[in-house]
Amino acid sequence: MSIDPAPASIAAGAWFGRLSAPFRAALLADARMLHLAEGAPIFWRGDAADGLYAVVEGAVAIGAVDADGHAAMLTHIQPGMWFGEIALLDGRPRTHDAQAARESRLLHVPVAPLRARLDRDPAWWRELAWLTTEKLRLAFQVTEAAALMSAPQRVAARLTMMADGYGGTGARQPTLWLSQEQLAAMLSLSRQTINRILKRFEAAGLIALGQARIEVIDGAGLAAVRDAGGPG
Repeated sequence: MSIDPAPASIAAGAWFGRLSAPFRAALLADARMLHLAEGAPIFWRGDAADGLYAVVEGAVAIGAVDADGHAAMLTHIQPGMWFGEIALLDGRPRTHDAQAARESRLLHVPVAPLRARLDRDPAWWRELAWLTTEKLRLAFQVTEAAALMSAPQRVAARLTMMADGYGGTGARQPTLWLSQEQLAAMLSLSRQTINRILKRFEAAGLIALGQARIEVIDGAGLAAVRDAGGPG
């Protein structure tokens, strides 16, 4: 196991770039590459921590299913983003399900060698915690948007956040590989509402729609909608 050099999408992520050189090298030294088909499970809610993951290509859906079979998608993890750190940090079971949203390549750093390295150099635990604090900031932004923004503003905010690499936790991705149904599930909006808003965004030249794909054409224009309202 060893990945060297870091794939371009991983190297472009702000969290990975912020790490000390020895910690970056350690992650790559223990990492292995996984190739997953669309829909393949990565882990399930309640599983024990099995390590840390990063999306190299493709996308990962994070969600949950209740006892009645109702599914909820919480987020769509894009290339350059790392995930799986919560159970690693607190030693408790996985909080949600993770599945490949499309054909994907992931880095996987297994839990045993990673914990051994972290215990040998405790300062690296703080660097790992940076990943969680960055995501907590994003979670607050999403909560604020749900409480205060109109539906068009919420859609613009989420598209902007994803295209910008979730505030730098991942690589910038102007092409978002997700369907309108998936976006609707993430924002708890109806498929009809999402379609209407996206069509108006497209007519305004902000985005281009494809098959399970949204291309961000005018990020500044989407940010303006997010901040003040607009097409939708």
